[in-house]
Amino acid sequence: MCGSTSHSLPMPPCWRRTGASHLGTLILMYGNVFIGVQPTFGYEGDPMRLLFSKSASPHHGFAAYHTFVEKIFQADAVTLFMPGKQVGMSDACYPDSLIGNIPNIYCYAANNPSEATVGKRRSYANTISYLTPPAENVGLYKGLKQLSELISSYQSLKDTGRGPQIVSSIISTAKQLILTRMFPLPEERMELPPNERDLIVGKVYAKIMEIESRLLPCGLHVIGEPPSAIEAVATLVNIASLDRPEDEIYSLPNILAQTVGRNIEDVYRGSDKGILADVELLRQITEASRGAITAFVERTTNSKGQVVDVTNKLSTMLGFGLSEPWVQHLSKTKFIRADREKLRTLFTFLGECLKLIVADNELGSLKLALEGSYVEPGPGGDPIHNLKVLPTGKSIHALDPQTMPTIAAMKSAKIVVDRLLERQKVDNGGKYPETIALVLRGTDNIKTNGESLAQVLWMIGVRSVADTFGRVNCVEPVSLEELGRPRIDVVVNCSGVFRDLFINQTNLLDRAVKMVAKLDEPEEMNYVRKHAQEQAQELGVSLREATTRVFSNASGSYSSNVNLAVENASWTDEKQLQDMYLSRKSFAFDSDAPGAGMREQRKTFELALATADATFQNLDSSEISLTDVSHYFDSDPTKLVQGLRKDERAPSSYIADTTTANAQVRTLSETVRLDARTKLLNPKWYEGMMKSGYEGVREIEKRLTKTVVWSAKSGQVVNWVYEEANATFIEDEAMRKRLMDTNPNSFRKLVQTCLEASEENLEKLRELYSEVEDKIEGINRLVFDTY
Repeated sequence: MCGSTSHSLPMPPCWRRTGASHLGTLILMYGNVFIGVQPTFGYEGDPMRLLFSKSASPHHGFAAYHTFVEKIFQADAVTLFMPGKQVGMSDACYPDSLIGNIPNIYCYAANNPSEATVGKRRSYANTISYLTPPAENVGLYKGLKQLSELISSYQSLKDTGRGPQIVSSIISTAKQLILTRMFPLPEERMELPPNERDLIVGKVYAKIMEIESRLLPCGLHVIGEPPSAIEAVATLVNIASLDRPEDEIYSLPNILAQTVGRNIEDVYRGSDKGILADVELLRQITEASRGAITAFVERTTNSKGQVVDVTNKLSTMLGFGLSEPWVQHLSKTKFIRADREKLRTLFTFLGECLKLIVADNELGSLKLALEGSYVEPGPGGDPIHNLKVLPTGKSIHALDPQTMPTIAAMKSAKIVVDRLLERQKVDNGGKYPETIALVLRGTDNIKTNGESLAQVLWMIGVRSVADTFGRVNCVEPVSLEELGRPRIDVVVNCSGVFRDLFINQTNLLDRAVKMVAKLDEPEEMNYVRKHAQEQAQELGVSLREATTRVFSNASGSYSSNVNLAVENASWTDEKQLQDMYLSRKSFAFDSDAPGAGMREQRKTFELALATADATFQNLDSSEISLTDVSHYFDSDPTKLVQGLRKDERAPSSYIADTTTANAQVRTLSETVRLDARTKLLNPKWYEGMMKSGYEGVREIEKRLTKTVVWSAKSGQVVNWVYEEANATFIEDEAMRKRLMDTNPNSFRKLVQTCLEASEENLEKLRELYSEVEDKIEGINRLVFDTY
């Protein structure tokens, strides 16, 4: 390792910082408590060197930091995405050398099992799960609340002479809130027949209900502080929204819809189309579900908010002749005749879920690990879909990759792909896309048992086949008659983590695409074969070799690093970002050469991407969305595809949201705007973050920065987002003071981001930036020791 480091960096960069031949470490010591800032994994004065490097070594300061922890501080117990092997570390591998002999006890979010698994493989970590932050529904605020009140008035008065006037106000308010980009709205005073008025109001209503019902993480989770029972209500509502046929448990929305003679899937479809009656019915079902679950939680907790024995509590109530709390609530609604047996089965299940959610095992498991004792293992993932994730405080594991994709995952994938293709046809003049460029990640496939993987298979028109042991090692084509559409070509960009964890599934994908290319079918019904034949002729290779469609980084390398370049403004033109993406992500997997590793095939990658009509990614978590982390824009190939296409037309870009029972497919632009409304500009979100103090302000700044990055990367953010952010965090004097006093460094970055994004008030922003810098100069006191 020393040789690699010296070869990459003959002179330690920290010498420049200290002015002497010492290596600096940024640390604070409180007796036996060590707080240190791990150096960035980069090169001072030459950030592009790291960004373009396919295999970079850690610099001297990075290595010195870990040497200090082991040799000088002598920690008893304490990286991971560095160059080198994915598994089977040797003493020549950076993670092995840097971790030394220190036991690595790693607290990891329960919803990120893929990276936790990499931590186990590369740094021998005992990964102990912790819960994601408690969540609640977004709610409505400011103009959205006013719009909701107008819609309520319309439903009461639409058959009177005031109906057209109220619709005019609804249209005007929707335009002020920039909802017109989601669907066209007529002029305010236009004369409309009653059915068209209802459809317009229904579409607006559906959009604001979509915003209101999204889950919103409230603040940050503190390890060892489980949520209270009341804080768990929103999680229980989402658990109750899913049918669980394997346990003969019906979802609460399904039970309530059946009460009024409807199927909940039909209600979802009608609401999505903007049918006013269905939007209103879905609102009633949603409110009744929340109310029934809240009543249940309140009656199964004591005065301190602690969960008591649910079964005994309910038995006592029934013994006194009292109705179950959920029945008492529903008796006040139109769902009074809901099936009581199905409700009792569901709420007994929810009672068990509640006890698991509020269990306090995290610090206890950390203590066991520090004592060298056994920590119970458990799967990572989304607790709403997989209750075995709970209680947290388990040693995270993933799943048996050979079981992916499951039958349930294939069914869910078909729904999403069908909605994606229908949406693309609407946006593309009724034509199917010939090629879709998409991303596969490790985490969401672990959470969903391979839904994203199954989506790729369904696009090309094949289904997975399991053997008698449940292992998925082969696929079979779906007939064109059953498919009812052409086979869509795909260009698959696998994350480095997916590549590491799911080698068998990568093999399966490559074999599936090559099998489809060989089918004797008309070109207009098999775009995989059509493009493979064209590319084989252009490249002068065999049809099978030209059908290469599964790409990732070189072995041991992760990410395109486009996110780092954009966030650090270390790029000058779009071509630079495109070259970076292509140089790092054009390594192909070949099932015909097992064990050969990833081979660079940039020309094949470029030709395949140049045929893409659409790009596609999945959202699988309400906690992490497009503007929470940089992985989404780092993987997004939209601008790259535009640069490669002969007609230079930007492909349509779509995001699938499978966080709720009613999966949605939105454009990238719609998703970024929804993110801004539900989190960044929502008082419930940013006030929740402010309760977490210093770290909360950092989260606000990070979200705004990543929103700006989407502007630079895809041009998918409109100016009103920045205008509202400026008004909320900069122009509001009280909020400005709170942010500056709590975390001046992050506030400085926030002001700088507003400067980069805004077109107005630039002088005022520059003055504020100077003011924050002066404040930081006056309060910043870093401890800087040399060893």
